[in-house]
Amino acid sequence: MKKILMMILLPLVLLTACVDSLEDYNVDQKRASAVPPATLFTNALKGMIDIITTPNVNSNNYRMFVQHWATTTYLDEPRYSMTSRLYSQNFWNAVYRDVLADLKESKRLINLDALLDPAVKNNQLGIIGITEVYSWNTLINTFGSVPYTEALDSEKLLPKYDDAATIYNDLLVRLDASLALLNPASNSLGTADLIYGGSVAKWVKFGNSLKLKMGMQLADKDAAKAKTLVEQAATAGLLTSADNARFPYVSGAPNNNPISTNLNPTFTSREDFVVADKIVNDMNTLNDPRRPFYFTQVGSAYVGGKYGYPNTYANFSHPSAKIIAPTFEALFMDYSEIEFLLAEAVERGFAVGGTAATHYDNAITASIVYWGGTAVEATAYLLQPTVAYATAAGTYKEKIGNQKWIALFNRGWDAWVEWRRLDFPVLTPPLPDLKIPVRMIYPPSEATANTAPWEAAKTALGGEDSPNIKIFWDVN
Repeated sequence: MKKILMMILLPLVLLTACVDSLEDYNVDQKRASAVPPATLFTNALKGMIDIITTPNVNSNNYRMFVQHWATTTYLDEPRYSMTSRLYSQNFWNAVYRDVLADLKESKRLINLDALLDPAVKNNQLGIIGITEVYSWNTLINTFGSVPYTEALDSEKLLPKYDDAATIYNDLLVRLDASLALLNPASNSLGTADLIYGGSVAKWVKFGNSLKLKMGMQLADKDAAKAKTLVEQAATAGLLTSADNARFPYVSGAPNNNPISTNLNPTFTSREDFVVADKIVNDMNTLNDPRRPFYFTQVGSAYVGGKYGYPNTYANFSHPSAKIIAPTFEALFMDYSEIEFLLAEAVERGFAVGGTAATHYDNAITASIVYWGGTAVEATAYLLQPTVAYATAAGTYKEKIGNQKWIALFNRGWDAWVEWRRLDFPVLTPPLPDLKIPVRMIYPPSEATANTAPWEAAKTALGGEDSPNIKIFWDVN
């Protein structure tokens, strides 16, 4: 018996002699124990673009808010229910818990790398810093005040909420600091950068364009500061038609375009969405050349479903085959929106060069050509009195707001931001007692897991976590 026992114990003794502690037995040899910083950055880019692109009603309903899409059956989303699903929670988690955490860890690992060329390190940190500003700005423009100075800190389990305007000002400082790190003469993140393939020069333009965008968001709240920011950005160099911030998707899950996951018959049999009557009717009236790239036809016509009411799927136009293709790219930012911003800047008296009409024409032309139309079609469209800048109805906000809303058809979250900022087009809720949300309510997890700071944030809102309370820059 002793001999048998020794034969059993001896291999165990020899085995344990090879490890320092019992924890060594818990290593999964098939999983990486550390993630490279470049991989974390790539994952953050994909997480960010996925959440602002997906039409999944559990994560992103902004296409409904701006009446680009309508539903066939379920009415909670186009009637602005924020409690029937967890989309505030899922949007929050995607940006705050996942994207920003990945970016923070990526920066930490890069800073620890003593062997990395200093110029390359600066470029990597600068690009990640710009992406952080973009991501934080998305959170603020969605929720308002959020945890910031104590966020993503393992020692701060109950992070306080910081005032949205204060965060915004700090983000602008961080954006300048990140831009100052960039040197186009050196390498950066290479193929891990799925937007620009490591081109630092293009990230400089993206960062300047983000400054332009953030400056214009302040224009009604603080015109003097907005003017300074916008003029700085325009002088430093902005995105051109060759610099659209495109995220490439591939044909197979999970790296296909999230729109295809929810609408393409290859991935789903659901028929939940049609395009809304408001945008279809407006584009029909204008004979807009983007319609075949935006919508399918019913017979030989483009027909929008009634917004906020049930619609029979077969009777109405749907998002086009182009939009639901698995490989169709998503946009962080593009040249068309930059030109719309510059048109507005000219109207506000900011020194950015050119005329409002020229920038407006450039914006619309860029949108039409991007979607597959021609410059000739764009010219004909712009000659219509209801489109031409000199003769289109309303103030500059109405002219720009109406056309920008059309151009942002596949970018519901950005369209929602611009609709709140410009107050055009005029959108009518489906029922008289409803109001289109101007902010997202905080996720339920904040009320249960971060209760005291959440209560303080709610008090700052006036005692109610309401979707009808405007973000600080939304003063009109």
